[in-house]
Amino acid sequence: MLLGTLIYGFVNSTILALVAMGFNLTFGISGVANFAYGATYIFSGFLVWILLNSLGVPYFFSVVIAVICAALLGFLIYYVVILRVKGLALSEVMATFGLGLAIMELFRYFDFVGFRYTLPVFFDGSISIGDVYIDYQRLAIALIAMALTLFIYLFTHHTRIGLAFRAIAQDERTALTFGINSDRIGALSMAFGSALAAVAAIVILPLGTIAVEGGYDVLINALAVCIVGGLGSTMGILVASVMIGFAQTFTANYLEPHWMMLVSLIAIAVVLVVKPSGLFSHQKELEERI
Repeated sequence: MLLGTLIYGFVNSTILALVAMGFNLTFGISGVANFAYGATYIFSGFLVWILLNSLGVPYFFSVVIAVICAALLGFLIYYVVILRVKGLALSEVMATFGLGLAIMELFRYFDFVGFRYTLPVFFDGSISIGDVYIDYQRLAIALIAMALTLFIYLFTHHTRIGLAFRAIAQDERTALTFGINSDRIGALSMAFGSALAAVAAIVILPLGTIAVEGGYDVLINALAVCIVGGLGSTMGILVASVMIGFAQTFTANYLEPHWMMLVSLIAIAVVLVVKPSGLFSHQKELEERI
């Protein structure tokens, strides 16, 4: 029982990290809290399903198209919505949340509900670790999450766009003096974060069905991980994913599975009371001292 809890706790932690990566990256670079993130996740899942089952597009091309469309959606959200309310944090949250709500409810309006909306797993079968069986899909999720973490690090440290991302994140005014266009970088960060949401959807949704309600769960989990770890902190995201991931797994195994989401909500509440900036961010404290 304990071994299974530890193994599935680790897998759940990688799922949370994968879910939170795109949200954290967008906020860390542009300072925009994209509350349409859960809608982008669900949009990507449904788009792959439509391409596969209604249009007969091969799986690989369906995935590529969905990731590109998610990136374009993020790009459009920035230029059509965010640019008009940029700098007004509450307006940014309300605008993106309202847009995300509209996207998700649009799928419900067109009757995208039920158990038939599923995505294929990458690999069938499972392996045993001791007396615990774990399916290949969950192993794939863990490997993809670790590979994406490494990719993001290399991208942001060794590419021109990645260095521009870091420059804007660290000091926007100085970056502007070097000719970096903050709006273009902000739009690219939104597109990049949305593409990461699509990747997360494509690898995680095969574990269950695609449901509109899942968008709200994804947004809450992403928020919980980012708030606990510290918005904009990559190390914070990884640590918070482990903490919340194991807490959720222990809750599901030793209490009740439907209380898992309560763990995320409690984590948000506790951190906002004890350390509002999160475990690995000092942004709030610096603002208060200034």
